[in-house]
Amino acid sequence: MVSTGRPDGVLYFNATLITVNQSRDVISDGAILVQNGVIKAIGKTSEIISEFGSPQTVISCSNRIIIPGLINTHAHLAQSLLRGLAEDLPLHSWLCDAIWPLEASYQDNDGYVAARLTIAEMLKSGTTCFLEAMLTHGSGIENVVRAVGELGVRACLGKLIKTTETNANLKLNDARDKDVASMSIEAALMAYKTYHGHFNDRLHIWFAAGTPRGSPVSAHAAIGSTAHEYGIGMTMHCAEAPADRPIFHSEYNCSPLEFCKKAQLTSKKTVLAHVVHPDPNPDFEIMRESGTTVSHNPTSNCKLGSGISPIPDMIKANVNVSLGTDGAPCNNTYDMFREMHLAAILHSGARESAGLITAYDVLEMATINGARALGLAAEIGSLEIGKKADFVVVNPDSADCAPWDPNGAVGGMDPITLLVHGCTGTNVEKVVIDGIMVVDDGELLHANEKVIIKQARDSIAGIKKRSGIGARNHMNINYI
Repeated sequence: MVSTGRPDGVLYFNATLITVNQSRDVISDGAILVQNGVIKAIGKTSEIISEFGSPQTVISCSNRIIIPGLINTHAHLAQSLLRGLAEDLPLHSWLCDAIWPLEASYQDNDGYVAARLTIAEMLKSGTTCFLEAMLTHGSGIENVVRAVGELGVRACLGKLIKTTETNANLKLNDARDKDVASMSIEAALMAYKTYHGHFNDRLHIWFAAGTPRGSPVSAHAAIGSTAHEYGIGMTMHCAEAPADRPIFHSEYNCSPLEFCKKAQLTSKKTVLAHVVHPDPNPDFEIMRESGTTVSHNPTSNCKLGSGISPIPDMIKANVNVSLGTDGAPCNNTYDMFREMHLAAILHSGARESAGLITAYDVLEMATINGARALGLAAEIGSLEIGKKADFVVVNPDSADCAPWDPNGAVGGMDPITLLVHGCTGTNVEKVVIDGIMVVDDGELLHANEKVIIKQARDSIAGIKKRSGIGARNHMNINYI
């Protein structure tokens, strides 16, 4: 587990600070003073040093950009092991024929190995906090909790709660249902009581409701009412595939969000993933009034052929929109920089209108909007005095980011445009969470990456053997 011991004070100075605060301040030659895990002061380097002096630990960030830690509001930790095993399939075949049988074959430490691999990738690419969208029984919550503690990330773990009833015409057979008795409200509530608040409150336990595809409204209402009773956050995949919206109308005689409202699943601590196929009227108004967040997953939705969520219309309707990568089999990475880039350009292309969503819009989705979605906006999501010291130091000193100049002397690229459209996770140099550095010079400080990779290779070999599912040679390539 990461030590909670911190230096008395650390000054990060001479950086370009993109605060993502309410006034959208960008501070050139800026400094952040960190004490006891929180931001003590922020401003121009000269002003901070003049007021507070120079602490014992000082870290020069010359020619660097510092941003709030990125917040991934829809990620599947178990699925990093399944990267490349379900290529070019539509959602329902992707689930039934590949992902679910593979996940049902996890044993022993497979969930721990997968969680460490996913968290390692997220940390190295600047994600400091995430929402696990559907933690299954096979992963083992104790495995994932252990990984969160060891690597120092901030996490909200959505423990899957599901029923076995589905629309019979869809033939959605879930191999994971062999463990359905362990994916109950009672099991999720026990996980909440056991683990919520661990690791200096870095770990929160959420409910993850199974997608409604014929299951009784009452089953979902029980999840919603229990979450409200205990103040537990709730997440669910909603209206993701083209076939999903007709199910709401045929099975429940209502729109996707009318169902969620009826089942008490809407709230300021509800994150609905995807929402590619809502009914604009009344769904946008229900989300706005309840404070429900939509986690936008553009890469996953495009790759699985699910469609393009009407995000510009949601933003116009004042719905809180955050950003998520989904899992490795439907994205191939957990890199939020890549997700920001696609989210910023996708809708302009689809609607033939440039600039519908700006670089700053998607940076907000990936930071403060994500914090708001998780009920953590008072603590993380922006660089402000009193907030937790969760931030990322980005090094744009590379040919693909040139000729940006932090002093503005040459090069016309705005630092926000540079981040969203020029950088990837490989530009991340340092990551700080709770005031503790967990990545330095692009390397993990609290885990051995080579060991993580070796363990991942060993685990997936066993999972593939037990499930009988391997990579598809769907492109008719002759591998010699």
